[in-house]
Amino acid sequence: QVQLVESGGGLVQAGGSLRLSCAASRSSFSINAMGWSRQAPGKQRELVATITRGGTTNYADSVKGRFTISRDNAKNTVYLQMDSLKPEDTAVYYCRVQLPSALIYWGQGTQVTVSS
Repeated sequence: QVQLVESGGGLVQAGGSLRLSCAASRSSFSINAMGWSRQAPGKQRELVATITRGGTTNYADSVKGRFTISRDNAKNTVYLQMDSLKPEDTAVYYCRVQLPSALIYWGQGTQVTVSS
């Protein structure tokens, strides 16, 4: 079992920045990939960014060059730095972690709203 606590969402104007954080209840050294997904109203949840235990990152095409994912294994925390935000980035953002067993755990979600 893994509990995930997210923070950092909010309201920002287009072009602005936000930083999301997600703290895991167990050592991130026992977690494979950490990442973020998002779900906008009326749309399917989409994977935004992931980072492996070794630091390899992967991004959705829609956020490449604007978002940066990082993790601090000592703090069991994953971050998502979001720059040059667009109204279409508005969504609930969910932290996700995948264990070596392939089980995936989700955070409770944090709202990000980008006004035009």
